Amino acid sequence: MIGRLQGTLAGKSPPQVLLDVNGVGYEVDVPMSTFCNLPSVGERVTLLTHLVVREDAQVLFGFLTPAERQTFRELIRISGVGPRTALAILSGLSVDDLALAVRQQDGARLTKVPGIGRKTAERLLLELKGRPGAEAGAAPAAAADVSLADIGQALLALGYNEREAAVALKQLPSGVGVSDGIRLALKALNR
Repeated sequence: MIGRLQGTLAGKSPPQVLLDVNGVGYEVDVPMSTFCNLPSVGERVTLLTHLVVREDAQVLFGFLTPAERQTFRELIRISGVGPRTALAILSGLSVDDLALAVRQQDGARLTKVPGIGRKTAERLLLELKGRPGAEAGAAPAAAADVSLADIGQALLALGYNEREAAVALKQLPSGVGVSDGIRLALKALNR
């Protein structure tokens, strides 16, 4: 098993990167969350990896954080969820967003990921509920995430679009309560 690669980033072509490790080029598939945070081509990078061996191929998946790799491993343990689907989920949702969706049993958040329908989302929520690895990463910020989600929902209900709500949420101080957050977000939107 290849658990980590450290080398020079030789190429980037979503969702794959080419990592030169002492003259050997490894093709590594990465989620977009990792891809967007990679350094420029020619710079050094360390990727945590997971090797999937199939009858017809050996595919290496790479991640910048241990939480991403652990979540990927939790996802591929679910019946009917393969590595490509797990990669799509991690490309469409951050680890924290996925953990929040699992805690809130929010299937709508999962169905926004291309290739994930209502039934698959329900199965994912059911299978991931209570798994420690699937809910890691967002536990300390759970109350703040719930408050921000509630504030965002309130803004959407008031007729603001998702982009406007996201901009307003970014301007809020951390740990703000729902009622104060809505008031501050409305002030920011009405400037």
